[in-house]
Amino acid sequence: MTTETLAGCHALVLAAGAGTRFDGAKLLAAFRGEALVRHAVRAMLASRVERVTVVVGARGVEVAAALADLASPRLEIVECPDWREGLSASLRCGIAALPPDCRAVAVALGDMPLIDPGLADTALAYVLTGAPAVLPQYRNRPAHPVALSPQVFDRLKRLSGDRGARAALKRLPGIVHLETDDPGSARDVDTRADLARLG
Repeated sequence: MTTETLAGCHALVLAAGAGTRFDGAKLLAAFRGEALVRHAVRAMLASRVERVTVVVGARGVEVAAALADLASPRLEIVECPDWREGLSASLRCGIAALPPDCRAVAVALGDMPLIDPGLADTALAYVLTGAPAVLPQYRNRPAHPVALSPQVFDRLKRLSGDRGARAALKRLPGIVHLETDDPGSARDVDTRADLARLG
């Protein structure tokens, strides 16, 4: 954990999906000796945000239990009752949990164990200087975490289905496309084969 936080900056870790392509319990699967979801949450806790909110849904009690011993006062768990709708529901739920004074939020996915907290801090800094959103990319592939300003929240609240922030922000002027050389920022786990390749 860093000693100085970015005032008004928060992080969301979206961890509500059922992991159907993984044959269930994806976020609880073992990766380097612990539950997969812990890696993304720990990375966001290592960033300079004031608070990390984890959005849970499928197996929410078990996912929350897997995070319990992280025991950070900066960690909050919220339940998304509409998680079956897909990623958009998790994102909407997370945004609704942010405080009114939120100035920027980094959004990470619970099935991306190799994300870099430094990338979150860099993306958030762009938002704090006026960018409506920052969309990292690694070799032309979408990467995470993305960073969002409150000015785009209304757009995101209108999302539906299994779509994330990029779907709502495609034509928004002023977006920063942030190049990263970190392959972990673009590697998620959809199947057991994906997990094996990362391990």
